[in-house]
Amino acid sequence: MHIHVNGRNVEVTDAIKAYAKEKLGKVAAHYDQIQAIDIILTVIKNPSVADSHVAEVNCKLQGDIIRVEEKAESMYASIDLISDKLERQVRKFKEKNLKSKSNLESIRTQAVVDEKEE
Repeated sequence: MHIHVNGRNVEVTDAIKAYAKEKLGKVAAHYDQIQAIDIILTVIKNPSVADSHVAEVNCKLQGDIIRVEEKAESMYASIDLISDKLERQVRKFKEKNLKSKSNLESIRTQAVVDEKEE
């Protein structure tokens, strides 16, 4: 799995990059089907915008993409918020897939039982 960090209107320091990889790397521990995580960190230069630090994540899974965006007053806070949100969405995606797989298995076993009864 690859974690790629980019910056828009901000220079991504090694500390921010390491922090983002650490926080979002924990999400990968929940689900092993994650192929890549792309992180885009942006700073809005307008002084009238209160939450000027934006973090976006595109999480590539097998056959799907989960996109999450959060805004906060500091880049570290936006990374914290986005990691929590991404973790919830990945867990929801995983449970949904496991549920559909278990439903398929139950349908298959029922079909096998029905064939044996005939």
